[in-house]
Amino acid sequence: MRKKLPIGDRPYYIRFMAATHLRIERERKTVEALTRIFCRNSHRRDLCPECIELLIYAGKRLDKCPYGERKPACADCPVHCYKPDMRERIRAVMRHAGPRMVWRHPVLAVFHLIDALRMAPLSSAPKACGK
Repeated sequence: MRKKLPIGDRPYYIRFMAATHLRIERERKTVEALTRIFCRNSHRRDLCPECIELLIYAGKRLDKCPYGERKPACADCPVHCYKPDMRERIRAVMRHAGPRMVWRHPVLAVFHLIDALRMAPLSSAPKACGK
């Protein structure tokens, strides 16, 4: 049986998403932490409707990732699952909140850096992701 991250009850905007591998859950938690930092600093709110929309979209992309638990960092992935406008929004979030993650969520930041070293599997390279 797989262990789940100790994140407690999922917020209402990601509660419907499928429970998946530990790596995907950690990635989802990292994206949520990045988005909360960004929204708190940029929009002066915990999570505004735009950022909730981005979190829901990112969660759906994680659920449909063709690599599953062996996924590389999205920046290094040969398959681009995000729509161009959403990709720009998540890049802005990561650009702003990434350096702050070291102070706010150091464990998630270290795991994210380790995961960024992971290469995409070559043997079963999928063609596309369901957009």
